[in-house]
Amino acid sequence: MTTNNQLPQPITTSPWSIVSLISGISSYLLLPFLGGIIALITGYVAKREIKSSNGALSGSGMATAGLWLGWINIILCVLAVIFIILLVVGIIGGFAGFGPISDWINNFGY
Repeated sequence: MTTNNQLPQPITTSPWSIVSLISGISSYLLLPFLGGIIALITGYVAKREIKSSNGALSGSGMATAGLWLGWINIILCVLAVIFIILLVVGIIGGFAGFGPISDWINNFGY
């Protein structure tokens, strides 16, 4: 009679999920946009790795948090770039007294 005395392997956290969460947080503090990109890449890699591990890896919550932080940071960076472009072009700056819209408003005598 043989018995199988193998102990179950401990569940470990995916290193990719840790990197995703850390880079997602750092995208707001140190590395805007670049940190968000890293958070997205490592978050999706972590999700795939955790799913294919059949329960041997954990960290899905950290990967999800890293993905959310990364997407929100990228959206905020894109909006900031659009705002800066509009400000430079004068669409928004025209109301502040400079740019092409201010010339148009000055023609009406305001």
